[in-house]
Amino acid sequence: MCLTVMPPIQARSLRFVTLLYRHGDRSPVKTYPKDPYQEEKWPQGFGQLTKEGMLQHWELGQALRQRYHGFLNTSYHRQEVYVRSTDFDRTLMSAEANLAGLFPPNEVQHFNPNISWQPIPVHTVPITEDRLLKFPLGPCPRYEQLQNETRQTPEYQNRSIQNAQFLNMVANETGLTNVTLETIWNVYDTLFCEQTHGLLLPPWASPQTVQRLSQLKDFSFLFLFGIHEQVQKARLQGGVLLAQILKNLTLMATTSQFPKLLVYSAHDTTLVALQMALNVYNGKQAPYASCHIFELYQEDNGNFSVEMYFRNDSKKAPWPLILPGCPHRCPLQDFLRLTEPVIPKDWQKECQLANDTADTEVIVALAVCGSILFLLIVLLLTILFRMQAQPPGYHHVADREDHA
Repeated sequence: MCLTVMPPIQARSLRFVTLLYRHGDRSPVKTYPKDPYQEEKWPQGFGQLTKEGMLQHWELGQALRQRYHGFLNTSYHRQEVYVRSTDFDRTLMSAEANLAGLFPPNEVQHFNPNISWQPIPVHTVPITEDRLLKFPLGPCPRYEQLQNETRQTPEYQNRSIQNAQFLNMVANETGLTNVTLETIWNVYDTLFCEQTHGLLLPPWASPQTVQRLSQLKDFSFLFLFGIHEQVQKARLQGGVLLAQILKNLTLMATTSQFPKLLVYSAHDTTLVALQMALNVYNGKQAPYASCHIFELYQEDNGNFSVEMYFRNDSKKAPWPLILPGCPHRCPLQDFLRLTEPVIPKDWQKECQLANDTADTEVIVALAVCGSILFLLIVLLLTILFRMQAQPPGYHHVADREDHA
């Protein structure tokens, strides 16, 4: 009797993880003229990570350590993890605090017995060169055109009319000269930071006013990445980051290269841009130290799948996020197919306005023709100059010897 030997069934395994998180608690990025709490009120100035923010990310690092126990080494190995941050103090420091919780040093890695910490690299690029994590991306004329169109939509126009009196009140109370639906988030942010740190808010900033400011702040995020032509905006904004994440997922599914963990440390706008591109945004500002998770699994049949989670509450397990049109355990090929409409093919070209593209081609053609004409003129003038420079009757004969 002949028995067919079946190949062993491999258990489902985690192969690769990408994280995108927002920095931790910070001081306000700016304030308003009439605010009694100006920059000197904050120990490190505006836009800086606070001790609370450091602790939030250290705790997130510990939670990630527990979640990926058995996947990551218990100690830091440089081949396993790569961290990139925007070039802001608060995001760089958040990443460092996170890594302190994620990779506490073992006995061999202690460089000082009194310090339970080890330095781990965090990579960045200058803000002006960041085309991956700092949103909205620009300059991009087509995106600005879409934003102008968004301002003409009924939703934007109605919201402007409904809040015109409220915006004027805020302008008068704060001393700001230009308060709009697009700038009001700054006022809310300042009040939120002050209230979070136990500072007394001014009488005009009632709970009802702060709540209304919060709603308008959320609307400002929608304005950036949605309301009008969301797919087109995504191709010029969050789709750029999503394209890189998908490229990494595909690479890790076809090779066994490191790292196992790729981390992006960024901002609330980064999270909104990405989640709007994925069409999984819940309409609310991402809290401090919130984390969007991509997990790449190899199934027992050898195929790959992607699962997404969003950790926006430190007291609860991360929420499963479902890409529209796919189950939570989404086959990688389906994930790639469903997100293709928001992935730019050529960002620079798509950012140009239609007439700009035609104008550019004409300008290039004229420039080339002009350059050729210029060279011909120079060549002609050179020939004429040499002809005029030769003495009358002079003829040069090569290799001829004169005899006396």
